[in-house]
Order: sequence, then C-alpha cells, then structure tokens
Amino acid sequence: MTLSKLTKPWEAMSYGFIDGSAKREMRRKMLKAVAVPGCQMPYASREVPMARGWGTGGLQVSLTLVKPTTRVKVIDQGADDSVNAASIRRFIASVAGTPTTLDTLEADLIQSRHRIPEEIMREDQILVLQVPNPEPLRGVQPNMSIARQMHADADYGRMWLQLYEQIVRSGRVMQGASYPSLVHGRHVMTPSPIPRWDVPKLHMSRHLTILSAGREKRIFAVPPFTRVEPLVFDDVPYQVEDHAGLTCYRSGAKGFFMNEIPQDDGSSVYEVSDSEWGVKAIRAKDGEDVIRGETWYKDGEMPQ
Repeated sequence: MTLSKLTKPWEAMSYGFIDGSAKREMRRKMLKAVAVPGCQMPYASREVPMARGWGTGGLQVSLTLVKPTTRVKVIDQGADDSVNAASIRRFIASVAGTPTTLDTLEADLIQSRHRIPEEIMREDQILVLQVPNPEPLRGVQPNMSIARQMHADADYGRMWLQLYEQIVRSGRVMQGASYPSLVHGRHVMTPSPIPRWDVPKLHMSRHLTILSAGREKRIFAVPPFTRVEPLVFDDVPYQVEDHAGLTCYRSGAKGFFMNEIPQDDGSSVYEVSDSEWGVKAIRAKDGEDVIRGETWYKDGEMPQ
C-alpha cells in the first residue's frame, strides 16, 4: 500500500468552500423557511473549519448566498473588529473572493452574532443571524418530539405561564436576550440571543432575515414585511433595555444600545455597541463628511 493509493488527487475547492449539493439543500431549506415564517426547518449541517457553536450555521448560509460581487459585513456582538468577526470575514473573502466592508450601508449580506445594526437595512440586503439554541420551548419542554407537536398545535400555553411566573416573582418579565416572539401570527421563535432592544427591528422590516443554528441543524426565517410580535400581556407592555439616557464616552452618541465597561474605581462608562456607528459618530464629531443612514431608534425610542 502506497501513499498515492491512500490519498485522493488534488482537486480545486468548490466555490465558497461548500459543495454544490450542500448549497442546493441549503437553498431549498431557506425557501421553505421563507414560505413558513418562523418555522424551524431541519438541514444537514456540514463541517466547516470552525468549531460548532462559533457561527457555523450562519457561515453555511453566508457561503451559500455569496457570489463574487456580494459585499459582506460580519458582526460579533456589535463589533466588526472582534476575533470571531474578523476570522469569519477573512474566511469568506478567501474562499469566495467577495469584497468586505465595515459599513452597514455598503453591505449586501450581513452576518451577525447577537446584534442587529443600528442603521435601518434596505430591501436588497440580507441579514444572517447565528443562533445557538433555536428552540423557544426547550426551557418549558425538554422533549423535542413533544415540543415539535406543540409547535404544530400552536400550543404555547407553557411559555405564557413562564412569563407570568416571572412577573409574579419579580414584578416584570425577566427574559432578556432571545425573547420569544410570535412570527406572522403563527409560530413562536427565539430571535437569536439578540437583546430586547433589537427585537422590534424585525417587525415589518424591509430586509430578509435568515436565522441558522449549525450545531442544532435548524434554519428559520423572517421574510420582509412580516409581523414579529414579542409575547406580552395586555397590561404588561414590552420593554427594551433602559439605554435611552446613556451616552457613549468615546463618540458622544446617545439613544442607542450600549455596552457597559466597568472601571477600576468601581464606576462604569458606556460605549455604543454598534462599533461602526460609533466610528461614524466620532468622524462626524471631528468634522468629517460621513454618510450615516437612518436609524431604527429616534432618541432612544422606536417609532410606532
């Protein structure tokens, strides 16, 4: 037995790393997910050069959708320059030859972990969200076979009970990220671990949102102009994080979602979570001519 018999001859890698049959399956599942908003579609999650749980689901969707002219932006918890975001961005560029950008307005495809950009996205843009746990019923029903039957029956009573218990015990809904939301009046989904601040951005948005969980092998979507309504009681309105009065210590931006940065003296300063929006605010403050898009929130409030 020789080494040449044990190894395959060198072959050119498929465009975008993923082979053609895998891309066809991904596209079929994405079409099904768009056709039934909020409903989880199973798919055969492929191996990519990244550990499970670090964005493999979103990466597979991005690699399936990109073409040589697609301008890609990658976000990791609001930051464009984190290790994970930079690694994914460089990998997509190396296997697909796509141009990359940090500007939300310039991007055609935005892959994000845990955040939605502060600038409103257009109809021709696609948002890909990485999802670690796609099942909203897992906290109340660990048996996935029963959970899928509950989805089929639209039986979400246990979720309402869980929210009610939080109000009784704490005086308010304690659910933070991954707030359960009703999509198109039918399926309840977990909108990735985005903060409550970002959930209203999905409601009747102009862009297509695709959510993919590589480890759990599930994909679901929110098509453009689709209702996304957080589960709330009539007498307990939905509340986002109280960041409206906070000011970014670097850029001076106010009325946006902030990251808290503890200081040595025990105090805290705040920095705008969307790093590119913060950079634009700094450049505008320095007198540069910067193109800034319209934002979802106005003075810390989401227009109705």
